[in-house]
Amino acid sequence: MSVFNQPRKRVIQMIILGMVVLIITRLFFLQIVEKKYAKLADANAVLRKVIYPSRGIIYDRQNRSILGNDVLYDLVVTPASVKSIDTAYLCNILKIDKEEFRKRIITAIVKNGRVRQSVFAPLLAPEVFGQLQESMYLFQPGFELVPRQIRSYPYSAAANILGYIAEISPAMLKDTGTYASYNSGDYLGFTGLEKTYEPVLMGQRGIQYLIKDNLNRPQGAYENGEFDSAAVAGKNLRLSLDIELQVLGEKLMKGKSGSIVAIDPQTGGILAMVSGPSFDPNLLTGPYRSANFSKLYTDTTKPLFNRAIQATYPPGSTFKPMIALVGLDEGVITPSFGYPCGGAYYGCTRPIKCEHHDAGHAANLRLALSHSCNSYFSHVYRLSVDAGKFGGIRVGGMQKWADYMNNFGFGHKVGIDIPSEGRGLVPDKKYYDARYKGSWNSCTSVFLGIGQGELLLTPLQMANAMCIVANRGSYYIPHFVASIDNDNTHLLDKYKVRHDVAHISDTAYSAVIHGMTDVVESGTGRVAQIEGITIGGKTGTAENYGIVNGVRTKLKNHAVFVAFAPAEKARIAIAVIVENSGFGAKYAAPIASLMMEKYLKDSISTKRQPLLKTVMETVTIDAAMLAKSHLDSLNNNAVIKKKKP
Repeated sequence: MSVFNQPRKRVIQMIILGMVVLIITRLFFLQIVEKKYAKLADANAVLRKVIYPSRGIIYDRQNRSILGNDVLYDLVVTPASVKSIDTAYLCNILKIDKEEFRKRIITAIVKNGRVRQSVFAPLLAPEVFGQLQESMYLFQPGFELVPRQIRSYPYSAAANILGYIAEISPAMLKDTGTYASYNSGDYLGFTGLEKTYEPVLMGQRGIQYLIKDNLNRPQGAYENGEFDSAAVAGKNLRLSLDIELQVLGEKLMKGKSGSIVAIDPQTGGILAMVSGPSFDPNLLTGPYRSANFSKLYTDTTKPLFNRAIQATYPPGSTFKPMIALVGLDEGVITPSFGYPCGGAYYGCTRPIKCEHHDAGHAANLRLALSHSCNSYFSHVYRLSVDAGKFGGIRVGGMQKWADYMNNFGFGHKVGIDIPSEGRGLVPDKKYYDARYKGSWNSCTSVFLGIGQGELLLTPLQMANAMCIVANRGSYYIPHFVASIDNDNTHLLDKYKVRHDVAHISDTAYSAVIHGMTDVVESGTGRVAQIEGITIGGKTGTAENYGIVNGVRTKLKNHAVFVAFAPAEKARIAIAVIVENSGFGAKYAAPIASLMMEKYLKDSISTKRQPLLKTVMETVTIDAAMLAKSHLDSLNNNAVIKKKKP
């Protein structure tokens, strides 16, 4: 039998024949039937133009637009198309010299090659755009004006929340995994909600094909737009934020370093988040963004630093409700437990003095909270960590206490939907073993009982803890975005889940809440009273140390106040810190009270207007630091520019 008659050979022949037929058929389809590629290949006079989508808008809880879009123009260049143009005139309009012109052309070639467009002058000021628009025929082919949407902020507030957008960097473009869908010249969110929700806000670019004449000028749509693709606008965000409350908070914190965090305990939605001093977000948009960013970055008051989520502080006496909850849950105290404080705590090797000398001020938990007795809570802390059922502090007591604190949301990120959140610090057994080489006891860490020592919390964590107390043991992860228009993602699912904390009894929470309402009704926080509303609160004075000339030095104390209202079913939980300003009742409590009144009553009563005026006009930032700051002049300049027609 001939080898050519073998069945295997025939199979191979049939496979080869089939492949040839498939290739010929595909070529016939592409060259004869399908016209798209042929038309585009033949159309040397076709200009491919990218259409940038409208970026998603951000609204507050009352559907007020707090972030919108305006249009500025980029001057873009295609280096290979730049022929004999009036370079001197272009340089004059742009206020650059010829050396800078050549440098930008070279940069464009390096970034995107000679035949692709690159941004030559971004976000042109209106007066520059006007001059260029009248004279563009002098710079063609090669140069083109391309519309670019920029952000605008009608309320001039919430800068650290909203974040800003900027042009993608060459380093980012090299990360083809994360930024695969971006091109050079694209803008994206760098901080805040702009960064977290970038995939939602960005939308989808469109493409438009235009016919060019012999001078490279667009003459109309190619093939009646048959090959164009429409841009898809980004999705809008609906926030829990109340922009009027946010604006009030920023006014109250003017001239002060610190923060305000207000949360709706029923949902975890953030109502306001102020980092003081703040800045006008309009400074970081438009043609002056880079210059303004440099000034903000180097400003002595650190306005770019979001103190609400990044700064950490000893919580001071505002931590005492959590100490009480642990003691009650472990059974080492009851609500009727009292302690005979005579002006100092004598349980350790040396007396730890406090402010109280009056008899009976710590006769029970409720009184101890309302009077903020240091000795009482130092003792409760030691009873908790030294409890025999845990084998003492160095066996299991310290770790058990740290576990409670972790459950309360301390010592780790809470999970808010803006980046750069801090963790804070909750010292545990491992921490003290490493620091004291295994030689330590409950007196070593006794200051934790009054919110001092090594303990560090963010204002966000403090506000979230008040949600837990107000809800009697549950919370939702604090977040800004309540909903996304036409959302088919699951980005917000985790913010809808209720988290139960440590399963502490309602009886324990009720005892603590009663003590906290007494703080405002008759104790250290009376200045926070609001007519007709029952408030649970706690004042605090956080000791503040810093390194001065290489030496650990005692500085002015931080004022702290935490609260929730109405105490029966809270609609707002709040934490306020005013750095270097003394006792919590002096500034922090009034600020919190005014914020709560504004939110709960929609206005501030006439009789409290003098308090409002006093707080707004008070400056607590160090005069020497303030003298070096340019923040006020920057903010004022932003307002002037925004008002120009």
